[in-house]
Amino acid sequence: MQKLTITQPDDWHLHVRDGALLKTVLPHTVRQFTRAIIMPNLKPPVRSVADAAAYRDRIIAAIPAGKRFEPLMTLYLTDNTDPKEIIAAKASQFVKAVKYYPAGATTNADFGVTDIRKCDRVFEAMQQVDMPLLLHGEVTDQEVDVFDREKVFIEKHLIPLKLRFPNLRMVLEHITTSDAVKFVLAANNVAATITPQHLLFNRNILFKGGIRPHYYCLPILKGEEHRQAVLQAATSGNPKFFLGTDSAPHSRNSKENSCGCAGCYSALHAMELYAEAFESVDALDKLEAFASFHGPDFYKLSRNTEQITMIKTTWRIPDEAPFTESGLVPLRAGEEMTWKMT
Repeated sequence: MQKLTITQPDDWHLHVRDGALLKTVLPHTVRQFTRAIIMPNLKPPVRSVADAAAYRDRIIAAIPAGKRFEPLMTLYLTDNTDPKEIIAAKASQFVKAVKYYPAGATTNADFGVTDIRKCDRVFEAMQQVDMPLLLHGEVTDQEVDVFDREKVFIEKHLIPLKLRFPNLRMVLEHITTSDAVKFVLAANNVAATITPQHLLFNRNILFKGGIRPHYYCLPILKGEEHRQAVLQAATSGNPKFFLGTDSAPHSRNSKENSCGCAGCYSALHAMELYAEAFESVDALDKLEAFASFHGPDFYKLSRNTEQITMIKTTWRIPDEAPFTESGLVPLRAGEEMTWKMT
């Protein structure tokens, strides 16, 4: 295949930051995607409908002239979230989900939930109004190995949560393990997003020739057997799995230091990365559904009608993109790719 035309996709897990950084990175997403679920982990986080409305206005103001893009907003769940805020969020029509971070799990997660059971009143309200819960599915207990945090979260927290709220729609985000795949397949009202890095790489890439900080993300890359399980899920055609880049922009100097930030930047070339992953298992015919249909169907939104086209050609990923004072290094910077959006 030398040319691939699909319905324009959406990104169901995206970080665009704020201020000057927002204006820098948003055009990369807008070039490929019609809509995106926007993560709320700013400083301070997006905790109310008023916060979400203000952030949404700033995103809309940063959309390049002549381009169409819809930010789909989320609220940041805390121990103190009021169930009334969920009712207001549903009524707003622009807030599409609530995001759960375990306290301290990842970038700007300091305001996250300390005990998931503290939020049961919120989950009850979400179940009643049909507001999806998006989960960063890891425990942060220091005694749990970093490669086991997703598995332990599912066993310790997610299975009990699902039993307490069987009708609550959930998205287990950026899944990385065969354990997550099995849970999603078995559970009703549960879907999952999958990133390009978890399709393309296993944990060996983190140490290839030395420490590779631009491949460091959370949840961390796992072993090859888990990558294969996630790749099989993404390319299976099952509507429970859909595209979510978790593209996370950090400046070069915040990644390349003694305590670097977690996150891979893929917004620049996300669809080309996904195409490469799907082609690796002869599943390009499944890419459109994964990227363009399963997500809107889960969120009960209309599918897009525009199209994008990718062609088979060799090109080189830039070493960096302009970003604050030290540049932004995209995933696989400097390497060649074989698909290119026109």
